[in-house]
Amino acid sequence: MNTGKATFGAGCFWGVEAAFRQVEGVRATAVGFMGGTLEHPSYRDVCTDQTGHAEVVDIEFDPTRVKYEDLLGVFWEVHDPTQMNRQGPDVGTQYRSVIFFHSPAQEAAAKDSKKRLEESGHYQRPIVTQIVPAGQFWRAEEYHQQYLEKRGLAHCSIK
Repeated sequence: MNTGKATFGAGCFWGVEAAFRQVEGVRATAVGFMGGTLEHPSYRDVCTDQTGHAEVVDIEFDPTRVKYEDLLGVFWEVHDPTQMNRQGPDVGTQYRSVIFFHSPAQEAAAKDSKKRLEESGHYQRPIVTQIVPAGQFWRAEEYHQQYLEKRGLAHCSIK
């Protein structure tokens, strides 16, 4: 069975993961960290804002049921891509808006998606989302996985 992989950073990973878990065709999600310099970072390490990691959701999806472009649509909707290194009350580089691409096709789709959104005039401020190659994914501690679901909380907007 064919499986796709996508990785997005859009602020605190709890709400972002909950949003992606609701998408038909998403098989699995994991929250963790990507884009930094420290190997095997803990949540505590990343919260120092010194490791360079972003909080991310790593997604496994069925490309016959959901397209990468559809996942990009969810990414743009669950956060404010004009906020530099913050989302809502969360501030720091770990909360940056970032798309980590896993292939040249994903890179092209992400750049095209961002360009279309910029040209749409939907936002008054510039979109600051980074589009960079995926690196090593470091899974966060187990208590962070499906955090909102474990607490019986419905998906809430994090914009």
